[in-house]
Amino acid sequence: MPKRILYAGAALALLAGCQSTKTTSATKQPVVETLGTHPVPASEFAYVYRKNNSTAPDFGTRAGVDEYLKLYTNFKLKVLDAEQRGLDTTQAFRRELDGYRQQLAQPYLTEKSVTDQLVREAYDRLSKEINASHILIRVAPDAAPKDTLAAYQKTQALRQRVTSGGEDFETVARQTSEDPSARENGGRLGYFTSMQMVYPFESAAYKTPVGQVSEPVRTRFGYHLIKVNDTRTAQGEIKVAHLMIRATPNMPAADSATAKKKIDELYSRLQRGENWDKLVAQFSEDAGSAPNGGEIPAFGAGRMIPSFEEVAFKLQKPGDLSRPVQTPYGWHVIKLIEKMPVPSFEAMQPTLKSKVAKDSRSELNHAAFLKRVKTENKFDENKAGKEYAFAKADTALVNGRFKHVSMPVTKGKGKPAANPTLFTINGKAYPATDFLAYVEQSQRPRPGDEPQHAMQVLYDQYVDQSLTNYERDNLESKYEDYRMLVKEYRDGILLFQLMDEKVWSKAIDDSVGLQKFFTEHQQDYQWAPRVQATVINAASPEVLEDAQQSLQVGRYQVMTDKLPKAVDFKVGSAELTSIAQASLNQLADQLLTDTTLVATEVMGHIKRGEKPALARRRAEKVVAYLTSREVPASRLRATANSKPATATVAFAQSSNNPAMLEAILNQKNPLGVKIQQRTFQQGDSKAVDQVAQRGPGTYPVQLDGRYYSVIIKEQLPAGPKKLSEARGQATSDYQNYLEQQWIEQLRTQYPVQLNQSEVDKLVTK
Repeated sequence: MPKRILYAGAALALLAGCQSTKTTSATKQPVVETLGTHPVPASEFAYVYRKNNSTAPDFGTRAGVDEYLKLYTNFKLKVLDAEQRGLDTTQAFRRELDGYRQQLAQPYLTEKSVTDQLVREAYDRLSKEINASHILIRVAPDAAPKDTLAAYQKTQALRQRVTSGGEDFETVARQTSEDPSARENGGRLGYFTSMQMVYPFESAAYKTPVGQVSEPVRTRFGYHLIKVNDTRTAQGEIKVAHLMIRATPNMPAADSATAKKKIDELYSRLQRGENWDKLVAQFSEDAGSAPNGGEIPAFGAGRMIPSFEEVAFKLQKPGDLSRPVQTPYGWHVIKLIEKMPVPSFEAMQPTLKSKVAKDSRSELNHAAFLKRVKTENKFDENKAGKEYAFAKADTALVNGRFKHVSMPVTKGKGKPAANPTLFTINGKAYPATDFLAYVEQSQRPRPGDEPQHAMQVLYDQYVDQSLTNYERDNLESKYEDYRMLVKEYRDGILLFQLMDEKVWSKAIDDSVGLQKFFTEHQQDYQWAPRVQATVINAASPEVLEDAQQSLQVGRYQVMTDKLPKAVDFKVGSAELTSIAQASLNQLADQLLTDTTLVATEVMGHIKRGEKPALARRRAEKVVAYLTSREVPASRLRATANSKPATATVAFAQSSNNPAMLEAILNQKNPLGVKIQQRTFQQGDSKAVDQVAQRGPGTYPVQLDGRYYSVIIKEQLPAGPKKLSEARGQATSDYQNYLEQQWIEQLRTQYPVQLNQSEVDKLVTK
């Protein structure tokens, strides 16, 4: 059973719809065990066991209960140790827990029945796509009434122009719409479906007949007129596979050209009928999809890169291939696997529920939630308190400079309190002065607004916030699910901090302890038999032979534009300019970093009229400069070209990196050859596996239509690994060892006493 499930708490996704009405009880609960003097409630263990194991095959069996109780006991011992160290009292812990508490509360601060209605409506609309245009007149969501009215009247006047006035909607949109894109597109939005526009806009579009113009529609952007141009049945989703060659916008031109050659060659081979899965497995550079024939998750309109999506949706029959299409990620050949209608409601419900929670339609849900909380908790507004607060509104509030000065509370005969109650929630009073302090903190300049309206906007926000906070603060007493989740996250945070200190970081930092552990368990870190080999993988016997011959030479021309091609000199001079030195500094850094660059020819040149000897002096000057930068002289060779050309020193470089040989041989066919030089274990290469037991030598192999030469240099016997060769696995094992030692110490420090009768209640099989 994975231990980490006890460390981090349950996933947030488990919260959806889990608004249990069970309330917590103050009654003393029986315990399932006692750790030292610290009881563990039986109800707590039963809850966690059922939630995390209810679908396990051994759920309810004696073995299943005992195994989980052992893990849970270890978990609780670690948490207890963290508490004893005071880790739950730090400011950082409290801040992190409060952040999780806020996240966990969100599913409980909604109105489930309204959410269900909105999810169903969103699904029903997914069956149709709308093509619409719009005209926008901007107005802020909390604009002053006079500004809102002016925007509405302007929008209504525009509607008259495009309906009874007979003016062209697109022309009016270009002239009047405050959507910047309207000047270019005439307000056209193309096709869209549910969840792609703000909710009020979407609803109006779905309710407006084709060819008609809606009444003014208010969104957070302002007022819209919507003209529905067309409707069509939704295209649903498609499932495709792709073969990709990476090519990013910023890559060098030579690499970009190579990528295009590769994709064109692959497309040609697919057109000739070569196997899709084989080519994808060998050449696709999307590591996530290549092992699965290039398949990617199904998608619908608006969910992929437009250039990819447009081509994919035009494919008609399963098996159809697109021509190479470019996206910001590279070049793709797309293969249609399946066209699918809109999935069932049951299949889409979880996704739609998540989207509804983030969509503008959630405002309807929030309004219903606030209404319920007001009713359940007897929200009562005090008219006198509200009048007292609103009387403070003046032009300073509109200008964003409102100041509230607290006055002492005084009462006298016939005199109101200086700090009256603004409203109450379940009998809890919210003083007017608290609201005025909120106003001072939350205000912003509102040019042209009226003070009373500005105060009303802030009052509505304050009421909303107060009701939400009240409900959030009482969730743990109302919902057992929420209380237990908060506890799981609390314990998980504590445990993470202490596990890092006692196990994870310690195993990494304790080099002496790790070495000692590795030595004592050397039998667990052994190499299997291996071979040191070179593998040439070629498209044809001819290419294979060229690669074999070139590989024997051991030096290959460098084909790259990352190094300086030449440095310039002043006419008649062999002195390096500052610009030349900067280029040579770059070259020196590259030579010192890349040890595969085994030779650099430095060739001096002269212009017409310069003395031939100057070419040699220039080359020697460059070599001297590079050696002063610690480049080995053995990797440099000065030569001269006395034929007049230009006052420069040029470079020709050789490398022993097989990648350079690949680049040379693949100029005509980008898939011509691939060369690997390394140590191979069983399973690393099918070609090597066929001949590994034969010993040193060169062996031809044919696999999957490719031609191989496997050159085995040495057979490496089984034997012990060095710590540097097994550090990852050894560190992980050492962490497990440290954790087990810690648990044993905790079980001694806090003796575990089981209450077997409570444990037995969970055994149902």
